[in-house]
Amino acid sequence: MDPRRGLPSVERVLASLSEDLPHEVRAEIARDSVAAARALVERGVERDVDAVLADATARADAFRLRELGPVVNATGVLLHTNLGRAPIGDDTLTAMRGAAGYANLEYRLAEGVRGSRHEHAGHLLATACGAEAGIVVNNNAAAVLLVLATLARGREVIVSRGELVEIGGGFRVPEILAETGARLVEVGTTNRTRYADYERAHTESTAIALKVHASNYRMIGFVESTPIDELARLGPPVVVDVGSGLLDEATPWLAARPAWLHDEPGVRQCLTSGAALVTFSGDKLLGGPQAGVIVGRRDLIDRCKAHPLARALRADKLTLAGLQHVARAYLANDAGAIPFWRLATTPVDALRARAEAIARVVPNAKVEDTEAVAGGGSLPGLGIPSVGVSVEVNPAEPAAARLRAARIVARVEKGRIVCDLRTVEPDADARLAASLASL
Repeated sequence: MDPRRGLPSVERVLASLSEDLPHEVRAEIARDSVAAARALVERGVERDVDAVLADATARADAFRLRELGPVVNATGVLLHTNLGRAPIGDDTLTAMRGAAGYANLEYRLAEGVRGSRHEHAGHLLATACGAEAGIVVNNNAAAVLLVLATLARGREVIVSRGELVEIGGGFRVPEILAETGARLVEVGTTNRTRYADYERAHTESTAIALKVHASNYRMIGFVESTPIDELARLGPPVVVDVGSGLLDEATPWLAARPAWLHDEPGVRQCLTSGAALVTFSGDKLLGGPQAGVIVGRRDLIDRCKAHPLARALRADKLTLAGLQHVARAYLANDAGAIPFWRLATTPVDALRARAEAIARVVPNAKVEDTEAVAGGGSLPGLGIPSVGVSVEVNPAEPAAARLRAARIVARVEKGRIVCDLRTVEPDADARLAASLASL
């Protein structure tokens, strides 16, 4: 008898799968499981009905884990790029839900005429950092792209060799310059660039002087860079890409500026020093939804708004509603409304008390001091004191996989599962404890 005849039909496998997945997805999984079983049988490997059904169930479980959904971030990386970077707060989500239906996105209710989507979040963020005007696009790379395309196409952009950075995903400053039609003029050396270097490179073809914050690495030792206020004397507009920088170096939304922020630049201070435009991220350190923000001189912002790329790169109404709420929180100095700052500044003693409570119900669990990081390509080399719970499991990686199956992502260090509570919301502690206990 042909052993393939003992395999279940696609219809039988399909009927065994939970209907929480769409029919077409379940049908594809059933066909793949039967086809995989046939291939094994043809190679002399025995496969019975139960094995095929179990394989289909495993494939369905794997599909569910691939779907976008919530996870518990126990890695200690606050802006974990792979886990969606900045968490969005309930009040911000409420503001976004409020704009999910019809909204005055491009309509002025007072006058009953067409308005602009740039009149909402862009205006408030500009106000929050002392700029004349602002515009929001879909991420910071798009913000840099739009500024260069608007101000420098066919002309020269002066950049220090020490600031020709690459960020995650292969975004490189020289390549972005080339895509916008601008011509890169490198000045200085990797570690030292003086005002005289910019001055020698300045010609009638110079469109802007671009400064790029090295947000994802740190250079120390024999280094020198030209301050913005000096560079502003050169003549062309100075554009500063602070990337994941702060809205204000003084952090007035916090009771005190944390030491781990080190010398992170502030958008407000860049503008005060003479920058014509500043670009930055809407999520990294700002703590809002993913977006890119351009603030600065009104005439240059208006030119960016009028550029054809502005439509291609514009943010949607949900992002704008979320950023508008985040901007209002900054204007009110309400750090508690922004989960990033609430998590980042939770006292270590509070984290330790939570860790001890978890350890009491998890066999062999230990409370240990850890070091969290900002992540997302920001604050390189700077740790944030934290506390976590560790469990020794041998082997550790299969145990970590079981946690991931429960949508909990932790660290694996020297045969231990380490869950850093700096990035875990308190209401997830019971779920975390139960999952660790199951290991």
